[in-house]
Amino acid sequence: MRIGLEDEMAFPEDATGAESWQMFSNCLGVDPDLFFPERGASTKEAKGVCQGCVVREDCLEYALANGEKFGIWGGLSERERRRIRRQRALARATQQQQPRTA
Repeated sequence: MRIGLEDEMAFPEDATGAESWQMFSNCLGVDPDLFFPERGASTKEAKGVCQGCVVREDCLEYALANGEKFGIWGGLSERERRRIRRQRALARATQQQQPRTA
């Protein structure tokens, strides 16, 4: 089932805020369906669009910060982003458990 793909990658009309990076993305104007492949379909073409994109890191951080669960964001799939979220959560937990020294 595919839900509102247009909404998933909607770029703001007034891109002067925190998401103004989207106006510089390689995917601007590309059919959003490419970034939301059916289960089991290849993500290679979508990831190719992301390759070399000057705002790839911004896109990835946006997806991680906003809990994007579907599609290719910042050149990574849902599974790849989940791995990053787990790694970051583990790093935070480990850091919080370490005793603070003055």
